[in-house]
Amino acid sequence: MSEQRFQNDNPSAYRAGFVSVIGRPNVGKSTLMNAYLGQKISIVSPKPQTTRRRVLGILTMPHAQIIFVDTPGIHTPLHRLGETMVETARQAILDADVLLWLVDAAQSPTEEDRQIAQLVQQPEAPLIIGLNKCDLLPEAERPARAAEFAALRPGTETIWVSATRGENRDLLLARLIDLLPENPPFYPEDQITDQTERAIAAELIREQVLLRARQEVPHAVEVVIDEFTTRPTGMTYIHATLIVERESQKGIVLGHEGKLLKAIGQAARREIEALIETPVYLELWVKVRPKWRRKDEELRRLGYKPPRR
Repeated sequence: MSEQRFQNDNPSAYRAGFVSVIGRPNVGKSTLMNAYLGQKISIVSPKPQTTRRRVLGILTMPHAQIIFVDTPGIHTPLHRLGETMVETARQAILDADVLLWLVDAAQSPTEEDRQIAQLVQQPEAPLIIGLNKCDLLPEAERPARAAEFAALRPGTETIWVSATRGENRDLLLARLIDLLPENPPFYPEDQITDQTERAIAAELIREQVLLRARQEVPHAVEVVIDEFTTRPTGMTYIHATLIVERESQKGIVLGHEGKLLKAIGQAARREIEALIETPVYLELWVKVRPKWRRKDEELRRLGYKPPRR
């Protein structure tokens, strides 16, 4: 690891703190955090609003511990689940030691970017704008694009980065560490997330729905782990229920003769086996809960905390 990552006025001081990664949907927040951690903690997909909950990714180094807070994309919500997701991101802004506002710099600022700019006009925490997807923009166009985003929050430091290709990832990490307060580590050296294996397994199943189902259906799916046990044989048995809102969605998730659900299960099982390093028997069922995204009681049952009306 490059020594430049730890340069500060007092090199002997340990730095530790929470870096909230915010931005609109599909700008690469989860991809960047996973890249820093070297493994998948947050699921990723091409579909917007993949991340629904706050996820911590803990990167411990010899001189610093950076706790990434991956947040749902900030957007204009259409239902109570969306409102809950946006409130989760807003709370992460308030709780941060450092804010990393990640944007998709392959395109000009959107209305959602301008909304986020209003949320971070006067943050208590230091702010960096990460200009992600720099590999998709010609070098000659970068200065003008950087100026567009900098104008949303004048005086803010901007750093070009590619979460997937790695360009400037080390530089961005170094700057984030420089801005962290001097603290001892908050978490044990070997802990990389606050998520349980059970919770990550549910998300890995939902990821496969996002990758394989079409149109609006994936956004109406939630995954509940009903059983997660390791048998004496060493096999981990997982029973999971996929919650949808309508019978028509249930039919789509099942697929013709159950083929889509089988494909989802096979792909998810491989991901879960890589995570927990044991053989997995995965059983999936699909259940309809009408309008679950719009009902506070259903959201609470699924572990969400809807904001007060």
